[in-house]
Amino acid sequence: MAVSISNKPKLPVVVEKPTPYTFDLGLLLAEDPNPVALDPSAIDASLAQLARDGAQSLINQLLTTCPLQSTSEGVLLSLPPPATRLPREKPVPQPKPPTKWERFAAKKGIKPKTREQRKNLAFDEESGEWKRKWGYKALNKKGEDDWLVEVDPKKEADRKEGTSVRGDGRRERKENMRRNERKMRKNERDAAAKMGKKN
Repeated sequence: MAVSISNKPKLPVVVEKPTPYTFDLGLLLAEDPNPVALDPSAIDASLAQLARDGAQSLINQLLTTCPLQSTSEGVLLSLPPPATRLPREKPVPQPKPPTKWERFAAKKGIKPKTREQRKNLAFDEESGEWKRKWGYKALNKKGEDDWLVEVDPKKEADRKEGTSVRGDGRRERKENMRRNERKMRKNERDAAAKMGKKN
């Protein structure tokens, strides 16, 4: 079986332009200040030639100005820091002020929970199964659906009318959620007021 190999002419490595390219090697940018002249009959070929010339001149510049280092993984080329400032549509976002809890945690050296600690699963000793810590049929609702509930006579005497011992757990959870939301809003207001004073 004969294989035909097309012998394409090798293109020149050196790119000659009336006005030389300007480079920002940190961004791998080659800017061509010359006017673009496209052949209307072969626009694709003209654009491909322009792109090839730009890429070739950028590679030439990289190989002549950037330090090369040979390693076991291959050849590494160290780029200089970017010189061109790229435009932004919006300003750089300001860092959010730390909340009261974040300030407290930094002061006390408290680290955030790991991914394993944040998982919503805990082992239930009674059933011998892994169950949710909160949510549907979770461990924090344990005992709410029991058919028999132990009642303290003293607490029952002081109980508010219209409430039962079965709803205590739910009421306590709801109150904790409301309390946490109030604290969170207060922390956000405090942080915003602190940032206002700095500015």
